[in-house]
Amino acid sequence: MKKTKNFLIFFVIFSAFACTKTPTSKEKLIARRVDSVIKLMTVEEKIGQLTLFTSDYDITGSTIRENYKEDIRQGRVGAIFNAYGVDYVRELQRMAVEETRLGIPLIFGYDVIHGHRTIFPISLGEAASWDTAAVRRAARIAAIEATAEGLNWTFAPMVDIARDPRWGRISEGAGEDTYLGMAMAKARVKGFQDNDLSSPYTMMACAKHYAAYGAAQAGRDYNTVDVSDRTLREVYLPPFKACVDQGVATFMTSFNEIAGVPCTGSKYLLTDILRKEWGFEGFVVTDYTSINEMIPHGFAADEKHAGELALNAGVDMDMQGAIYYNYLKKSLDEGKVKMADIDAAVKRILIMKFKLGLFDDPYLYCNKEREQQDIMRPEHLTFAREMAKKSIVLLKNEQNLLPLSKNIGTIAVIGPVANNRRELIGSWSAAGDWTKAITLLEGIRQSISPETKILYAKGCSITDDSTQYIQEAINLAKKAEVVILAVGEAAWMTGEAASRSDLGLPGIQQKLAEAIIATGKPVVTVLMNGRPLTISWLTEHTTAMLETWFGGTMAGPAIADVIFGDYNPSGKLPVTFPRSTGQIPIFYNCKNTGRPFDASNKYTSKYLDIDNSPLFPFGYGLSYTTFEYSNLRLNKNSLNMNDTLVITVSLKNTGKYGGTEIAQLYIHDKVGSVTRPVKELKGFYKVDLSPGEITEVRFKITKNDLAFCDINMNFTAEPGEFEVFVGSNSVDCLKTNFWLQCN
Repeated sequence: MKKTKNFLIFFVIFSAFACTKTPTSKEKLIARRVDSVIKLMTVEEKIGQLTLFTSDYDITGSTIRENYKEDIRQGRVGAIFNAYGVDYVRELQRMAVEETRLGIPLIFGYDVIHGHRTIFPISLGEAASWDTAAVRRAARIAAIEATAEGLNWTFAPMVDIARDPRWGRISEGAGEDTYLGMAMAKARVKGFQDNDLSSPYTMMACAKHYAAYGAAQAGRDYNTVDVSDRTLREVYLPPFKACVDQGVATFMTSFNEIAGVPCTGSKYLLTDILRKEWGFEGFVVTDYTSINEMIPHGFAADEKHAGELALNAGVDMDMQGAIYYNYLKKSLDEGKVKMADIDAAVKRILIMKFKLGLFDDPYLYCNKEREQQDIMRPEHLTFAREMAKKSIVLLKNEQNLLPLSKNIGTIAVIGPVANNRRELIGSWSAAGDWTKAITLLEGIRQSISPETKILYAKGCSITDDSTQYIQEAINLAKKAEVVILAVGEAAWMTGEAASRSDLGLPGIQQKLAEAIIATGKPVVTVLMNGRPLTISWLTEHTTAMLETWFGGTMAGPAIADVIFGDYNPSGKLPVTFPRSTGQIPIFYNCKNTGRPFDASNKYTSKYLDIDNSPLFPFGYGLSYTTFEYSNLRLNKNSLNMNDTLVITVSLKNTGKYGGTEIAQLYIHDKVGSVTRPVKELKGFYKVDLSPGEITEVRFKITKNDLAFCDINMNFTAEPGEFEVFVGSNSVDCLKTNFWLQCN
């Protein structure tokens, strides 16, 4: 009887609006339907919509609410996360729509970061492709697979700018640069959401972590952030604004504080900027128990007070903390929060449920046929391999050792990650099955000729200090013509709560590398890691080096494709590699000082024991061919406020292989009302060239590309002289200049 009653309520309410012949817009119709639902809701039911609990199907935090199913039956939950699989999702959704008074459907969320079942390279690796179309495609495939298992909300993309590689979550973002971060953010939002959220093949994206989470002091996760408002607006906020411009459905608050205010309680961030200034119309969810955590921050006196601060700041949904669940009704009764604000939050959440099509069909994402057909399809695996190849960065290739011949006599494959499936898919790998990943050793075996002999030795583990297997590795290396040495991090060493103070190779991998290189054999070092590592010695002494990140399900074949020349690497670093941990934070677009580096003058900005320069700069990456930049020119030397500057450079493939180059454009505002970075990325183009081929690469700049927060915090472009740099990375560039004039 209850089931019939629930559906009757909705039939009466919504059929009336369905008969509306000429609605002014889809959005207005949804708003009217939402208002009708809100009028039927009790305060407890409204607060339930503001509550997000985890299931026990997967665990991504420190606490679990054991009675979440009973909460669903009581109408006290608006969304569930960490639940996937059609049968399980259907059962939970059935509880919500058939066992509650109003039958309001649930949203189902999950951390689908870099793939769902088919795992792509970690987000930092994808960013190394500098290929927004490919990144969008990877997110599209992830959405197809995730929605096939009942999910309709992903807690991605993570768009935090990170300039400190000690911070483990650098692996989840696009690196250190704001411009590249904006491009990747938009690509991922578009991939997840596509053009229609009501399609069962799309899902809501969530821009996180808002804001400046990547600026945690000392690179220590959850730590305090203290940045100027100018730096906040110029460096850390633009990727979030790009997500809003792309139509992102949701935002997630970050754990950190900024200027003494936890982000979950920041009205400045959540209301003043996000809603009033940017016009964001979706809903805001906290990170895991971040309302509760305002108490140890010293910002809230108790849990009830924390909930009041969060709601009044602009938080719509409480993830896992049960603060709204337990205290919001009392706060309302006491006048500490307003019913209008609760209703506004409920409305934003219900609107998204309508946009997802859940009110029309609560089981829209519970298609058993899709679950069987859309998971790890051959074309998904093929693209995962392609994405992994695009993400690989060639760091060194002395004597053109690479690519190797497939007919080489004997290859020794050595190292703790050479035949390790688990590490390949990295952290935050959603529902990915690491047992289905293809290792580097397997990829090599699939690529070589039948006559080639493969010798394999683990050498050591990733983290322990046992040396008992190193001698075996040395013996095998001596028998080989070339050694492929695979070293790096464990997957658990990056991601959330995975900060490291020392970014060298963990365990005794350095000793293993030294022993193998000491054999005198040519060594190809393959790095598998989730952040920049301090590998100066290894870089100097190895013959060739590939940065492959955590490459995902198809990492092994992808790396082999590069090693044996089936694919010419084109990746570029999205983050600076330091020489030493002591250089951190280190990033290309820093400010000059009043005493810039001068090797001949002690009293300038430098270290006594190490060079200022990075091991590998931002934007760096080699190819099996070579490229020559020449004839940098501008269509005019002076630009007024309404003009467009066209920057042209000649690019030639001067090598023996066809290849892809990522041409990069940087600018420098020489004098401003506030100091400006020494370089800022303002554009990039991927160019495919055959041997000997020459092309013209053109960039365009307007005043908007030159704008910044001036002395009065106005976002504007100031007249003056600008330097223009075009080249293969942030260091190796051609340079010219122009003037920006007032009209």
